[in-house]
Amino acid sequence: MKVRKRGIARGAGIKGAKITTAAVAAASLGVFGVQALTGDIAGASPQTAKAQAGALSGCSAPDGQGYWQVSASGGVFTNGAAQFYGSEGGTALNKPIVGIAPSVDGRGYWLVASDGGVFSFGDAPFEGSTGAIHLNAPIVGIVPTPDGQGYWLVASDGGVFAFGDATFYGSEGATVLNKPIVGMAATKDGRGYWLVAADGGIFSFGDATFYGSLGAVALNKPIVAMAPARNGNGYVLAASDGGIFAFGASHFYGSAASSPPNSPVVGVAGTFTGNGYTLTTSGGGVYNYGDSSFCGVSGSASSNSPIVGLAFY
Repeated sequence: MKVRKRGIARGAGIKGAKITTAAVAAASLGVFGVQALTGDIAGASPQTAKAQAGALSGCSAPDGQGYWQVSASGGVFTNGAAQFYGSEGGTALNKPIVGIAPSVDGRGYWLVASDGGVFSFGDAPFEGSTGAIHLNAPIVGIVPTPDGQGYWLVASDGGVFAFGDATFYGSEGATVLNKPIVGMAATKDGRGYWLVAADGGIFSFGDATFYGSLGAVALNKPIVAMAPARNGNGYVLAASDGGIFAFGASHFYGSAASSPPNSPVVGVAGTFTGNGYTLTTSGGGVYNYGDSSFCGVSGSASSNSPIVGLAFY
């Protein structure tokens, strides 16, 4: 388990606070999937793990078929045609799961824990982890490379860890940040990436272009996640109240900010076409905007452990 490189601070952190997209907003509640309390507890077997929602007619994702939700205990919940390949739901973990990422063909996924432990399922290859390394700050996310033969882990202090064919392009690991890093997204060619902080500050590395940030904007609630534009020329930020902020080529299709969910938003993912996005809450609710359609929710099945991430099939 080799770590290619530990992040070294890059001086020019937030490059600006100008909001470059007129669609930036935290308003207008969009059409959303009802937070139905359906689903089985994942982790015991493929049969018991499969969400009761099943493959709902018309549900949309990168290939038009479904998505996964993951809980802090490592339970994996399948929605639509997304298949169950295993979970850590019945395992005693050293630290809670904080994220999930799909393999390139959707026939597997990675889970990552806050100590950097990586769990691979299906055809997602294990390329290393930080599970046995003392970290200065907890891991908050995992992002795969375009070919799926590597991944980056990002810590809340901005440290970046590269595994497999993932290349290290810089980090904020030794920088004093105003707010912790909460998410990461890679460029389309995998030759760069963005980090986002809880205050909406954006940090760009490699060939990742800076399209704007919220670093100087007073937010009602903190940013919790980001998703890149499908063409790589922008990104969407999601706040815990369901507010959505779009930059560059990303478009605003609605948000939940005017009628916040009962539980906080914890993840966002963009659709295959780039014309929509989906939010998930810690209670397992799913909110769909643009061309993203409802495929089901984990609902009450995750009541003993909050949902922490979402990944499209």
